[in-house]
Amino acid sequence: MKVAVIGAGRVGTAVGVLLGQAGHRLVGVSGRNETRGRVGAHLPGVPMLDPAEAAARAELVVIGTPDDAIEPTVAALAGVAAVPPDSWMLHLSGSLGLDALRPAREVGARCLAMHPLQTFPDVGSALTGLPGCSIAVTASDEEGYRLGERLAHDLHAIPFRLADELRPLYHAAAVFASNYLVTVSAVAESLFAEAGVPHAAETMAPLQRTSLEHVERLGPARALTGPAVRGDAGTIRRNLEALQRHAPALVPTYVALARSTLELAERSGRLTLASRAAVEDVLNAWS
Repeated sequence: MKVAVIGAGRVGTAVGVLLGQAGHRLVGVSGRNETRGRVGAHLPGVPMLDPAEAAARAELVVIGTPDDAIEPTVAALAGVAAVPPDSWMLHLSGSLGLDALRPAREVGARCLAMHPLQTFPDVGSALTGLPGCSIAVTASDEEGYRLGERLAHDLHAIPFRLADELRPLYHAAAVFASNYLVTVSAVAESLFAEAGVPHAAETMAPLQRTSLEHVERLGPARALTGPAVRGDAGTIRRNLEALQRHAPALVPTYVALARSTLELAERSGRLTLASRAAVEDVLNAWS
């Protein structure tokens, strides 16, 4: 297919590279000033064009802009007749559904949403991380699903079908799995450092890796360890007292996560009602 990438950021650029390697023809890319450097480094020979010109040349238009810019970008393309009526319009957002592409659909384009379930801090990590990752595919008909699955295979990824109305929930799950994991890691690193642990990030890394390995191997409920699953109310109280002295802003976060952990601990079948009640009494005192 002839492919244009509108918004060639980290993921859009990598998608362009991998689709090109799979035999698709890149007819143009567009983006902000920094896009030129990415194109020069990873897509030499592909022209940098105005979005409308790039889209008008393509059979498949990949929208790689930030989420809030997707619908305005598509509307602008549709408004200047830059969307051929037999073309496909694809966005890479995890939280948005097909409705973000409505302006293109209204002028005859067919629409598709694909989201790689992976994190990509730069183009290099996207090029290595897209192959082998899972990709959520959402389409309005079987032809769209088949195209999305074929494109995912061209990226050497593993497609799965995702209902349009469930994309925001799916993306919330991804935020917990990745973004909040990073945030909690930053909190842990700062507390370890405050406690005098040398090289905190390096020191805690084996603990984190092993925890994730246990989750993958055993599932979250069986992998859970720590004071909540033990019903160790005294330890949780001491944790909270220490946080109140050294990092009081984190007390509500600890309490909220402890409550969620109690739910998981109960589902694991290893927490008695009496032990849960004891922990809840401590948490209630800090709420």
